[in-house]
Amino acid sequence: MTSTLGRAGRAVGRWWLSPVALARIAVLRAALYLFTIWDIFVLTHDVIGHGYSRELYQPTLIGRILPIPEPTPVGGYVMQWTLVVTCLATPVLMACAARSLQWAGRVTGWVAGVVFLAWMENSQGFGYVSHDHMALVLALLLLPTVPPARFTDQTPSEAAGWAVRCIQIAVVMTYFGSALQKIVRTGGLFNWPNSSVIVWSLLRRGRSAVSWSTDYPGLLKVGQWILFIAELLSPIALWVRGRLVYAVVALICVFHLITYIALGIHFLPTVICWLAFLPLERLVPWARRRLLRTGSDDGAAAPTDDVTSVPAELR
Repeated sequence: MTSTLGRAGRAVGRWWLSPVALARIAVLRAALYLFTIWDIFVLTHDVIGHGYSRELYQPTLIGRILPIPEPTPVGGYVMQWTLVVTCLATPVLMACAARSLQWAGRVTGWVAGVVFLAWMENSQGFGYVSHDHMALVLALLLLPTVPPARFTDQTPSEAAGWAVRCIQIAVVMTYFGSALQKIVRTGGLFNWPNSSVIVWSLLRRGRSAVSWSTDYPGLLKVGQWILFIAELLSPIALWVRGRLVYAVVALICVFHLITYIALGIHFLPTVICWLAFLPLERLVPWARRRLLRTGSDDGAAAPTDDVTSVPAELR
């Protein structure tokens, strides 16, 4: 019994701490921090405006537990430009070789994570709470825990693996939690997929390109069931490997593209976090090979990367 529990514990530990190349974190840092800058100016720019209506502010549970200040116009501008500076500086500093700059990168990373949490609390404390930012908020809090990394660093890291796994779980729980909420709110397993919520959504905010679909409620009901089942089965994404990972990410992107075309709902903060499922550490070597082939003047085949230089567990 003890040995069985020991093996189970080791298996769980390997799953949580499966090493990931530090280069994946470097690419992930660049993508998520740059997206965050775009987010605070385009998607959640309401924080500054909320400062003029703070008497309507009703903090969520996190805002009631943590000492997050109420929104004010000045506070909104301070948070916004703090995020711009830290999100630009962190990926650069964390890719530097100088240890002093790396420590500065950790500090700016923590500041970005904490300030973005406060920013989102100020954005969501006015009666409507969207769940598409959950994975992004968690990612910005987790990335500073990972050692500094360059875009070409193939060193396997358990710290990187743990951070990536946590981000992956947050992404998956965005969908699985949505399915659970549908069950709880409607009082049964089959009530939501058998409802007419998609028809109602299309009638209320559907775009002209898909207005024809309301003439086929049976087809929409089938799509509603597919969506519900996909959300319930979303944890499978945590265990798929190889090309199946690309297939899952592609299907998710197609789904969100359809919802954007039909309803104007994009879910981009979650979509960008699906990058944590991809082998981003291969991106720079692939780009380098392409550039070498393009820049070859004599027509000879460009040298390929030595596969043996990549640790076996990351191939």
